[in-house]
This record gives sequence, C-alpha cells and structure tokens, in this order.
Amino acid sequence: MKNSKQEKLWTPSFFILWQSQLISTMGDAVYSIALGFWVLAVTGSTALMGTLMAASTLPGVLISPFAGVLIDRCNKKRMFILMDVIRGVITVLLAAAAYRGLIAIWMVFVVGILLSICGAVFGPGVQATIPDLVPKSKMENANSLFSIVSAGSNMIGSVAGGFLFQTLGAPVLFLFDGLSFLFSGMSLPFVKMPKNVQTEKLHFFKDMADGFQYMWRQTGLRIILIIAALSNFFSFIGIVLLLPLCQTTPSLGAGKYGVMMGCFMAGAMAGFLFLSIVSVKPANKLKIFMAANTISNLSIIIAINQPSFTVIALFLVLGGFFNSVVNVLLISTVQVSTPQEVRGKVMSFITMTTQGLTPFAMALGGVLGGFLPIRAVITTAFFAVFLITIPSFFSKSFKKYITTDYGQKEIPDLVQENDCIAKI
Repeated sequence: MKNSKQEKLWTPSFFILWQSQLISTMGDAVYSIALGFWVLAVTGSTALMGTLMAASTLPGVLISPFAGVLIDRCNKKRMFILMDVIRGVITVLLAAAAYRGLIAIWMVFVVGILLSICGAVFGPGVQATIPDLVPKSKMENANSLFSIVSAGSNMIGSVAGGFLFQTLGAPVLFLFDGLSFLFSGMSLPFVKMPKNVQTEKLHFFKDMADGFQYMWRQTGLRIILIIAALSNFFSFIGIVLLLPLCQTTPSLGAGKYGVMMGCFMAGAMAGFLFLSIVSVKPANKLKIFMAANTISNLSIIIAINQPSFTVIALFLVLGGFFNSVVNVLLISTVQVSTPQEVRGKVMSFITMTTQGLTPFAMALGGVLGGFLPIRAVITTAFFAVFLITIPSFFSKSFKKYITTDYGQKEIPDLVQENDCIAKI
C-alpha cells in the first residue's frame, strides 16, 4: 500500500525551491529588459546589444557538459547556494557601479558571462532535482508549476520592464535582481535534497563519456533529444520572423506584435496551469503528445495566415496551450526515466543541444526572411516542427519509453556525499 505522504506535491522542500525560483526568475526577467534598454540608451547600438545577449548565452551552452557532471557528482544544495551567492553579489556590485555612475560596458559583459555560467549549472540542476522532491506520479504537475514561474516572470518582465526602467532606473532594477538571487540562496538551506552517492573520484571527461553512452543506449531518450533539438531549431526560425512580419504587414504593426506574443504566452500559462492540476496517465502520454504537437503547430500556421486579428489571437492562445503540453510531457518523461546519477548530465545535454542551435536558427531565419516571403518561411518552419514528430509515433522504442509507468519510488534517505565544492 502506498504511503499517502508520497502523493503530496507541495512538500516543504518543493515549495521552498519553487518560491525561490519565482523570486529570482522575476528578478532575472526585469534585469534582462532593463539591461537591453540601458545598453541602447548609453551606446545607441543594437549590434552591441545583440553581442551582449550572445555573450550572456554562449558561455552557458559551452560549459553545459561540464555542468552536468558537477550536478551528478557534487553536493547539489551547496552548489546551488554558491551559484546564487555569486550571481547575487556580482549583480549587486553592478547596481552599485551603475548608481555611482562608474559602470562600463566591459563590466556588463563580465557579469553577463558569469550569470550565464552559473545559470548553466543552476537551471539543469533544478530540473534534475525535482524528481527527488516529488512523487513520479506528480512530475507533470511539478514541471508545470516551474514552467508557470518561468513563463509568468518573462511575461511580467516584458510588460513591466520598460515602465520600471523609466520610473526607477537601471541601478534599482539591477539591485532587485541581485537581491532576488541572494533571497533564493538564503532559502535553499531549508530544502532537503537527496544526496548523490559516489564511490569514485571525480573525472570530468570520463563522467561526460559515461553520460553520453547512457543517452546513446536509450533509444527512446535519444529520440526525445532529437525531437527537442530539431523542434527548437525550426521553431526559432519562425519565431525570429514574427516581428518583421508584423512590421511589414499594415494591418498588424509593432503594437499588435506585443499582443500576439502575449496571447501565445497566455495560452502557455493556461496549459501549464492545467497540467499543474491534472495528472496524465502514462498509457495516454503518446496519444496526448502527438495530438498536442499537431494542434500546436497547425494553430500557429493558421494564425499567421489569417487576415482577422481576432482569429490570429485565438489560434495563438490555442497554440501556446498545446505547446506547453508538449514541453511538459517530454521533460517529465526524461526526468522520471533517468537515474539520479546521470540525470544532471542528461538535463545539461538537452539544454546544450537546444540552446546551442538557437543562434544558428535565428541567423538562418533572418537570412531566409531577406529573400523569401516571410509568411511562407514561418509556415514552412512550423510545418517542419509538426513533421519531425511523426516518425516517433511508429517507433516501438519511443512508444515504450514515453508510456512506461516508471512507478512510485520513495525519496531516498539523505546520505553522506562527496563535497565537490570544497575540492574544485
């Protein structure tokens, strides 16, 4: 008979981790908007702003394989706290420099690189930790709640960031971001995280090779990685062209572009909220995944080819809703099926493959949109996302992987663990 305690989602540890993420992610969203406005206000260079955004992303992508090894081998709690303290301190120092008028562009680049590196450890680490804090039957609910944090924070940051920048200024917003990291770091000691048990010394390249071998042996996992990477690639080819599409379409314009993005995010939020309450039975996952992927991409295609803005908005809400269902089902399946000792490497590898292809996708989208009809490029890109998943429906390995009931496991007892933070 299963212990009812196992079935609880809102355990104290899960709640503390969730609320710390809520605060720090909100701070991050506001910081990103404020930083973009600050760079444009000081330099007037969109090229410099784009370079800064790249510098704030690329380092994290490059160290992701190493970050995965750290996540699987180290004391996760101490590592998370260290990442938050580093991010909090450097952002507070940047706020102080901005307040005193001493801030320089090189400082912003250094902070961006450090934030990217710390985020590459913290983000996949949290994803790898969630299965240790909640029952496997609640994984979709848990991931949906964390997705609500991310989507909601980005939505609020996008809406309020410009207004807050004008009223409060960059130093205050930088300070808020720094304090949000420190708040998160102070909350984490109260999270009870199962510790990794390691009997061998830490060998980065051997551990990385072991992680890649594990992923290669799991056919279902390999298919999910391919789906995630290619879907993200083609999606960003289309996403990067939505802004120029609105600018070149008289009936749309820049104002309606913001509304369109808001409609898609509102649909995604609704989807995350729905899955935070409703649990999906493993046997139904494949059917729901295929249906959600089909509806999501076809809804976006229909939306951008409609003359009526009301119809566009409705289909974008629908597309956002089912897109969130696809994402939650995939990441939850990976989490519950992957053993704790390699989960960090798997999460980091997913991050690396998806985010690493994003700059190339955006560049390719810009090039294609320069000499082909923009609406046709967007339609083709999202139709490609739809086609990518069709072969997986006929794969026995994928079907078994996504529909298997991996069972209910108790959270492991907290045991002594190698303290990698102190040795690195």
